[in-house]
Amino acid sequence: MTDPEPTTARSRGTGAAWPLIRTERAALAADLADLTDEQWAMPSLCAGLSVRQVLAHLTAGASLNTVRWLAGVIRCRFDFDKQVAVRLAEQLGETPAETLERFRRVVPSTTKPPLPAIAMLGETIVHGEDIRRPLGIRRDRPVEVVTRVAEYYRGSDLVVVAEGRIGGLRLVADDGPFTTGSGPLVSGPTLALVMAMTGRATYCDDLEGDGVELLRSRCGTG
Repeated sequence: MTDPEPTTARSRGTGAAWPLIRTERAALAADLADLTDEQWAMPSLCAGLSVRQVLAHLTAGASLNTVRWLAGVIRCRFDFDKQVAVRLAEQLGETPAETLERFRRVVPSTTKPPLPAIAMLGETIVHGEDIRRPLGIRRDRPVEVVTRVAEYYRGSDLVVVAEGRIGGLRLVADDGPFTTGSGPLVSGPTLALVMAMTGRATYCDDLEGDGVELLRSRCGTG
């Protein structure tokens, strides 16, 4: 069982989310400005999607309000994976340059599906890393920003299974205050914990402890 999320952390993370989201989007757009066609086509860490497709997915998430999201879900007969694929295709554009330009336009957007703003911050950071890691691009963030995302995911299975994936494990950050759960230890950078919590097995290579292999075995599920 995970520790209860402190109310102060929840409210702080949510209240400050939009400026942080804009910062993350702008940084990602800048990082991708000079990619080659081959780099755009590289597999991301998001299963089955290329770097370019993940960026289009982020654009779609920043373009859908609750009404449009619900209309799409109904049109796709509550097949949420189909809804994601349809919205991604809408934002892909004809070329990588168009994909990037569409993303740049939504950098300041506060439009979102029916999710808390902190979930949108999590999506932006996680999918940003899905793109950057295969490209060998590194982004350093204030640890308190990543800690807010970790605090959100430890108590949520919304959109992506995270709380369920870390059940029976104790996660401890070695670069910040984040800690949760009980059981075999998984320790390492807060970002690596977030990425492993959300199913990215590659980031287990950055973690240590008796629980790492169990967490790795749960990645890619849910």
